[in-house]
Amino acid sequence: MGKPHYKTALTGLVTGSSLLSTFVQAAPPPSLPPGQLDWQPWGAEVPSGALCKGRYVMPEYLLPPGDTPRQVRSSADSARYGEAGETILSGEVILRRDDSQLEAPQLTVNAARDRVSAQGPLALRSSGMLVRGNAAELSLDSDAASIDSAHYVAHQQRLRGDAQQLQRLEDGRYRLTEASFTTCEPGDDTWRLISNDILLDREQGFGTAKHARLEVGKVPVFYWPWVRFPIDDRRQSGFLWPTLGFSSDSFDYAQPYYFNLAPNYDATLTPRWLTEHGLLLGGEFRYLFGSDAGIIEGAYLADDKGGERKNPNDPPDAFDGEERWYLDYRHQGRFSPRLGYRLRYGAASDGRYFEDFGTTFGQQDTEFMSRLALLDYRGDTWQLEARAQGYQRLEYPLKENDKPFYRLPSLSANAAWSQDGGFYQQWYSNATYFWRDVNENLVPPDEAATGTRLHLAPALGWRKAPSWGFLEPRLEMLYTAYSLDYGARNTDRDEDLTRTVPVSSIDAGLYFERDMQAFGADYRQTLEPRLYYAYVPEKEQSEFPDFDTEPLAFSWNQLWSPYRFTGVDRVGDVNKLSYGVSTRFLEDETGRERLALSLGQSAYFDDRTIDMTGDPDTLPNRDTNFEEWYRATRNRSPLVTRLDWRITDRWSTRYEWLYDDERERTEQNRVALNYRHPDGHVLNLGYRWELQGFDPGGDAEDRLGYNREEFDTSFAWKANNRFDLIGRFLYDNTNDRALEQLAGVQWNDCCYGLQLVWREWIDDNDTANTIADDYTDRGIFLNFVFKGLGGVGQSADQYFERAIPGYRTTALN
Repeated sequence: MGKPHYKTALTGLVTGSSLLSTFVQAAPPPSLPPGQLDWQPWGAEVPSGALCKGRYVMPEYLLPPGDTPRQVRSSADSARYGEAGETILSGEVILRRDDSQLEAPQLTVNAARDRVSAQGPLALRSSGMLVRGNAAELSLDSDAASIDSAHYVAHQQRLRGDAQQLQRLEDGRYRLTEASFTTCEPGDDTWRLISNDILLDREQGFGTAKHARLEVGKVPVFYWPWVRFPIDDRRQSGFLWPTLGFSSDSFDYAQPYYFNLAPNYDATLTPRWLTEHGLLLGGEFRYLFGSDAGIIEGAYLADDKGGERKNPNDPPDAFDGEERWYLDYRHQGRFSPRLGYRLRYGAASDGRYFEDFGTTFGQQDTEFMSRLALLDYRGDTWQLEARAQGYQRLEYPLKENDKPFYRLPSLSANAAWSQDGGFYQQWYSNATYFWRDVNENLVPPDEAATGTRLHLAPALGWRKAPSWGFLEPRLEMLYTAYSLDYGARNTDRDEDLTRTVPVSSIDAGLYFERDMQAFGADYRQTLEPRLYYAYVPEKEQSEFPDFDTEPLAFSWNQLWSPYRFTGVDRVGDVNKLSYGVSTRFLEDETGRERLALSLGQSAYFDDRTIDMTGDPDTLPNRDTNFEEWYRATRNRSPLVTRLDWRITDRWSTRYEWLYDDERERTEQNRVALNYRHPDGHVLNLGYRWELQGFDPGGDAEDRLGYNREEFDTSFAWKANNRFDLIGRFLYDNTNDRALEQLAGVQWNDCCYGLQLVWREWIDDNDTANTIADDYTDRGIFLNFVFKGLGGVGQSADQYFERAIPGYRTTALN
């Protein structure tokens, strides 16, 4: 059911002389050596991934079971009767009833034959549990027992401890007085839970303790008047470990409580105190019903104290006295194997909520909250979809033209057919109503409209692909119709618009192969020339709205595509011939591709007159916007070179170079060198150069206003299955600054785990064309897990794996 929960109950940290004196008095006896606790070291053959130095192994019973569960079998060197009719067994005495076995040098069975007294050193075994002690009283009619100076081990749960007295109750539970509890291996007391009164319920899978203290390295670090903890993998209701955060002038404490409501649904309630903001109450509810699953989470702060702003561009009292909250609901399910649905609703009180309160490790850059209702049918021929979709953009303040459009609704019907001769037909259709809540007079004219858009895109093609090549002519007809409403804006723009644009292309390629030898191995080399012609005529689109369209940055894939825009509000005119060649080197023995080199370019026969303005009769002004004019009128595209080289089984490199051979300059350059070791070591070295304005997409304020030159280095070193060392350094050479610095260590031991990370990063404030409003954020993050008890802090696993490609963390719990 999603992410795991540490299941630990605590009622709070209490200070005071009376309570301190109470829990300090709890003093369990010293632990026994490993050999007396059924501990067996691994020896020369250590299992792969083992964190502990050995394991608990319960030996075979020394006596066979009785004919009935109540029958008692015994063995002793000598036996005699006492004055009161009791039976005294001496020497190597063994007593067994059902699955309980008692070993002692001397046993006394009372005259009624219902109780046994044992003198130690003794050992009591029962259902995978060992208890050793100095003296014991046992019932032969039930499971009740009492053992003094006890030392216990639960083999399967890998837990052990010591107690001044251990009682096995008639219902099978264990009560321990002045006792300890730990999952550390014998001889290692890295952490122990020590309590005056511990109750272990193996049947229910949890334990409780009163007046308990946590010792780390024999140093008390925490106290609970009452605590509940798991002793197996079953979920348990109770307090989870808190999350703590500190800075120079603030304190952040979150105390979650977990509700194990049922096997298929649960909840977590998390009060959180932030000294700069106040009390924030968060919660999460998860459920699973057949093929349906969902989660709802959120948080609420009634009155923000208006603490110091993290973003220096905000006024200091931006949210003083305001309600702050967020809500995120996600659900998915299926009505049938072909028919599924999804629901999503997210909202936040303001665009700075996640910057101020965060979501996960060091991640405060949540950009939007999604809203979605989707019904999806996947048939053999037809694919049908109905959706209502939108999102809340999280910016502060949010400008009118940054508000997103909603699709209320969007209906799609797509299909594909093919024939044996190579002919195929495709059908794409979509009808969408676009809406957003804006002041129409404060946005550009092409963004002021709302309304309905119908788009039809039937296609006919033929593909012949023998082993030596392929040929594919294709014709697609794009029909788009609008019914628009400009609201309060006075405009003479047409409200009913149509556009029909044919898109034709021919794609052809050849495959040549030869066998060769290199570096002592057999290879198969291919040579793959390719030609691609596309023609799209220019069409008037200056009065068409802009609901979901952006220009595409040039790339290798653009060579073989007739489209210049995302979405369908603009259809760019194209008359080009793309030509390229690729060669690949394949190992004969494994078929693995060792090297692939590609080179390609497009030649344009006409200027590209359609841009986001949609006017086919004008080009960008050469004097005021030379770069856009040049992109529209250049005769050739950048020359694209791509290289993928698997140097060895561990080293690989990828290189991409976009070069303007007319002006003899590089437009984009990317190179990456990667190392992957089977043991998990990772090294990534990257370099990126990008010409200013190379990527034309997005709002003007989000486009780079300078040449981008960045160096990116990241690594992860797994010294062994216990120790990971990670780091990342992302450097902006253009502006002489570090965009991100990260250094961390992870330690995974037999009974505890630790993550300690320092991170510093630049927030660009969603205005990439200037660095004037950027600011630096930083933090130190600690996650400490006491295995079998819980953990303090916040896991950073997912962030590490995104920041360091190829790295896979080892779970601490």
